[in-house]
Amino acid sequence: MQARSEQTRQALVRATAELIADGRLSDAGLVNICRRAGVSRGALYHHFSSITALTAAVYEEARQQVEALAEEAFRLPAADAPRHFLEALGEAMRTEKVVRAGMQLAADGSAGPPLLRDDLLTAVHKRVAEAQKSAGESAEDLADLAVVVTAGLETLGHTDPSWWNGEIAQRLWRLLRPLFDRDRPNRGGERRT
Repeated sequence: MQARSEQTRQALVRATAELIADGRLSDAGLVNICRRAGVSRGALYHHFSSITALTAAVYEEARQQVEALAEEAFRLPAADAPRHFLEALGEAMRTEKVVRAGMQLAADGSAGPPLLRDDLLTAVHKRVAEAQKSAGESAEDLADLAVVVTAGLETLGHTDPSWWNGEIAQRLWRLLRPLFDRDRPNRGGERRT
């Protein structure tokens, strides 16, 4: 019985995420959610006190997924972490409607601010700045650049999902990587400039 209850809850979250990801927050109304999830209004209200509580659950699932992507990427060396994060985020935006929808939501399930997207960009800035400082480099400029690229790819993908393709992140990173490496010693012990 609990497994079925959890399946219903997840169907509601997925249906809500699909409606938001494929349209707008206003598309995630009671009738549309219930129809998409294949459940009754009573089932929705059994699991969530309101539509806002349901959209807050979408936000929370997206937040957990995005934080896991960041944790994994930023365990890597400082100069590689932003690229891995951009690739992982792009893939999640392309394939995970919960992530795509959640990025457009605030923690309270509203259209924000602050949105998960805003919180993510702040976290990326902080992580890149910290990683660069620990590598003994100027941190703010590179952190700003990482945020601009992340925000740009996330935004552009909403009108053209090909921006979320990992190949684009890799191509951009080939251009950016020298900036992240510029003050590190090369193999001969000299500083790169």
